[in-house]
Amino acid sequence: MTHLEMVRSLPGLRIAVLGDLMMDEYVWGDAKRVSPESPVLVVTVDRDTSVPGGAANVASNVISLGGKAHVFGVVGDDAKGMELIEALARQGAGTDGVVTTTDRPTTSKARVIAQNQQVLRIDRESSRSLPLDVADRLAGHFRDGLGRWDAILISDYAKGVVCPEIVPAVIQGAKKSGIPIVANGKPANAACFLGADVLSFNLSEALAASGDPRFETDDIRDAGADLRRRLDVGTLVVTRGRQGVMAWTESSIESVPARQVEVFDVAGAGDTVIATLCLSIVAGASLAGALELANIAASVVVGKVGVAPVTTHDLERALASTSPN
Repeated sequence: MTHLEMVRSLPGLRIAVLGDLMMDEYVWGDAKRVSPESPVLVVTVDRDTSVPGGAANVASNVISLGGKAHVFGVVGDDAKGMELIEALARQGAGTDGVVTTTDRPTTSKARVIAQNQQVLRIDRESSRSLPLDVADRLAGHFRDGLGRWDAILISDYAKGVVCPEIVPAVIQGAKKSGIPIVANGKPANAACFLGADVLSFNLSEALAASGDPRFETDDIRDAGADLRRRLDVGTLVVTRGRQGVMAWTESSIESVPARQVEVFDVAGAGDTVIATLCLSIVAGASLAGALELANIAASVVVGKVGVAPVTTHDLERALASTSPN
């Protein structure tokens, strides 16, 4: 399957996205002077924008690549939570799996951008584990729709949704139903993903999850193989920034070099990678082919300022500019 054939096979795939939902907010302006009150920049605001972030951005990428996303997560009982649900619904995502709670605020990241450079970020969040009643409601929503999806994609930002009360049961239920599980994990929750079909970390996360310094040496091939076995996952993927991406299965190791592009903003790149990888694998691509397409997708989004999903048009244009595939 060529890269172009992969892109054209993605539309219509049904993906359940479970994870930490957040709103990415942007304050855009100019910074031309320093405050007389304190040695900080004064930003004159031009406009404010917001887009779905975290696991919600993963869902946005699934949709922009032609897939159908059903979202499961938690928002606060506040204006940002309602805004986030409405934004996902406008994109076409299923949102009846989103639980509203008074236990926490809706996670948000407000970035102040001046002359296309981020000068400040303000986070509002709670990373506490979900109360049992909220976890039960979320798990119940998930069980009700288990047979409707082609894959389950778990996006972990360590904000409390990916927890022992939910994820292991989701993985067990998916395995019984023959539904593949693809996850983007955080080191603190690594044990929750035992048995997943695909688990992805970036390099620093892989190092933290394993405690293995070989991830920063030429012995990374052995380090990845050991971590995959320890976590009992089908495929371990480690993104390495400018060094590309590597993946370990029981019988092989794949290594895909990074595409050399001008980087404006890496925010959201991991969301794009995991969404593209999940869709490609479900569409029948080889692991190497799926990794290559995910790498191309990442090279597109890092060339944009702010969190923005990749589209099939973006991928087709990138493919046309670089190779006959």
